[in-house]
Amino acid sequence: MRRLLLSFCLLLFSAVVWADSVQGIRVSHDDTSARLVFDLDASADYNTFTLENPDRLVIDIKDFRQREKLIIPSLINTPVQSVRYAAYDRETLRIVLDLAHEVRYETQTLGPNKGYPHRLVVDLDYTAKQARQSLMAARQEAEQEQQQPVDSAEQQAEARAKIIKTSKVLPRRDIVIAIDPGHGGQDPGAIGPKGTREKDIVLSIAKRLARLVDQEPGMRSYLTRDNDVFISLRQRIRRAHENGADMFISIHADAFHNHRARGSSVYVLSQRGASSEAAQILADRENAADLAGGISLEDKDDLLASVLLDLSQTASLEASLEVANTVLSGLKRVGHVHKKQVESAAFVVLKSPDIPSVLVETAFISNPDEERRLRTASHQAKLAQAMMVGIRNYFQRNPLPGTSLPQQHIVSAGDTLSMIAQRYQVSMADIRSVNDMSGTTIQIGDVLKIP
Repeated sequence: MRRLLLSFCLLLFSAVVWADSVQGIRVSHDDTSARLVFDLDASADYNTFTLENPDRLVIDIKDFRQREKLIIPSLINTPVQSVRYAAYDRETLRIVLDLAHEVRYETQTLGPNKGYPHRLVVDLDYTAKQARQSLMAARQEAEQEQQQPVDSAEQQAEARAKIIKTSKVLPRRDIVIAIDPGHGGQDPGAIGPKGTREKDIVLSIAKRLARLVDQEPGMRSYLTRDNDVFISLRQRIRRAHENGADMFISIHADAFHNHRARGSSVYVLSQRGASSEAAQILADRENAADLAGGISLEDKDDLLASVLLDLSQTASLEASLEVANTVLSGLKRVGHVHKKQVESAAFVVLKSPDIPSVLVETAFISNPDEERRLRTASHQAKLAQAMMVGIRNYFQRNPLPGTSLPQQHIVSAGDTLSMIAQRYQVSMADIRSVNDMSGTTIQIGDVLKIP
């Protein structure tokens, strides 16, 4: 037995000592771009994604461990402020580029050639920042010219056209909705009295919601899973980031020991514990499901720890709460809700630092009546439509700069036409024109097109 244990320890030590690592880093740059070359022991299987506030580029290299300290070359006159690295888990080396501002980036791997080893090449392009600065300068100039007295309607039109022209320099993009069907693979989730598996129901609802999102002008969906496969909770967050998600909705079906429990619920991340005992029990069960794939939830990386701490920022939680309230309002139109207000619990899947994130419990699969409804296509469609209404209302109230979603404003208590015009930086006359308004009277619930 002792000999077997010694052999195992030697094997483990050998695996750690001989793991592939980064040999060194080289940097070159000019006025518009920079290139970082990572010299490697072997070819690399890697993933990249970006984080904001502050801007960072993260590179995860599989089956790499850093044995020796890396010498970081000079980064002066590049957008890279620092290069950090650490073991993300037992099989992944994480490299973080701290950036002075947002950049475009491309990566590629190269094989050994002319004395160079395997390489991972990262190209950073910061011409977009320069274009943005030029755009802002042009807009400021145009606005200043518009503020100057002009002698004719022709001159006014010319000044206004100049502002509109500068507004169209940057490309528009779709709003990305990450839809996360809970569980999957070896983790079936909750199981109803008739044997209905949560993982199957929520995948069907998620696909219906994805189709609705894709039909919405200016939006597109991303499914964290589109088949029966297990994905860890951390991976779900990472996939949403890698695909540029603007909103994250995780879909589940609730279960409770009391089979009479019923209704939908919507959750946001809790900072100080669950809002009810049932919420805590649910969170413990959902989070424990992450162990089904053999992946520990224990944080081992300083970067990840700092990201999770960022969740305490008030703005992120407020955005998630607003999303949750709009989704809950949509679900109230479908049927019974378990709680009339948004609940909170420490769900791991909601711990995204810069994406409004909510978790929807569509119904209690443990309730025989709700299990039966969850199995029907018509009820699944109603649930998806209710969530779509919440998504649409949120982004109509909170338009994202640079997106192609047609801009609208839903009139709420206290709104006046002049306040709305000021908020969107357009004239009252233009709002009245595109909405065929004869006066300035507006009512709560009116949907106004914003020119």
